[in-house]
Amino acid sequence: MSTASNRLPSGSAGTTRQVRQIVRGRPTSDGAGVKLTRVIGQPGLDMLDPFLMLDEFRSDQADDYIAGFPSHPHRGFETVTYMLAGRMRHGDNQGNSGLLTAGSVQWMTAGRGILHSEMPEQEDGLMWGFQLWVNLPAKDKMTAPRYQDIAPERIPEVRLADGASVRVIAGDIGGVRGPVEADATSPVYIDLRLEHGAAVDLPVPPGHNAFVYVYQGQARVGDGPSGDLARGDLGVLELGDSVRVTAPQAPARLILVAGRPLNEPVAKYGPFVMNTPQQIAQTIEDFRAGRF
Repeated sequence: MSTASNRLPSGSAGTTRQVRQIVRGRPTSDGAGVKLTRVIGQPGLDMLDPFLMLDEFRSDQADDYIAGFPSHPHRGFETVTYMLAGRMRHGDNQGNSGLLTAGSVQWMTAGRGILHSEMPEQEDGLMWGFQLWVNLPAKDKMTAPRYQDIAPERIPEVRLADGASVRVIAGDIGGVRGPVEADATSPVYIDLRLEHGAAVDLPVPPGHNAFVYVYQGQARVGDGPSGDLARGDLGVLELGDSVRVTAPQAPARLILVAGRPLNEPVAKYGPFVMNTPQQIAQTIEDFRAGRF
């Protein structure tokens, strides 16, 4: 683990982000009946440009996840899977295959189209993690598909202050850069751990949309109790160049995610995300004709 200062770079304007909206996820199921909680992509928060969907899956009951996500298509965006516990194997129609284990990340760029599956490689025990959908700009929607499969040991962990540490998946924190390359939205994706009483100031690119999601304990985001988030709360952040996160009542773990908004029209139809209804119609035709 490396150590870095939690101070902002010199020249920062010092505008601290506050929570402008708190969202609770909704239970749902997807794939072949996998039970999960949908946090972005539901009536309370349809999307947060460029983020289209955020699901948390967490269960130690095999019946909740064992059927997995059999082969299904994607076009026009990226899927990001971050595993906290369990084992999931992915494969696609290009012959690629890989294993996601606890602490690993897969950043898949669907681009012009791919068929893939995500199936549990366990029959009992805890399966826990997140899947995030990140939109692609119009110029990149028909790019060639690609994977970034990132093993746990490739994700740097940084101690920012007493009782505060982060795993840096994407972006730059304290001079430590995450392994993900995603130029289209220049994302930040970190996993923050706070001990009881710890506090940290995290830089966030000023023009990026950003959110935090608490998945263990409780956290205060921003300057006051209006930003108090419990386990399962997502806080949409106002604009600014930093965010202060504290754990005044209990230890906390949360993800902080930010991305450059695309400010483009969005046309969604299930696993397809394009810019116009006409492009969606073409996508459906391409899929049915076997052109993925």
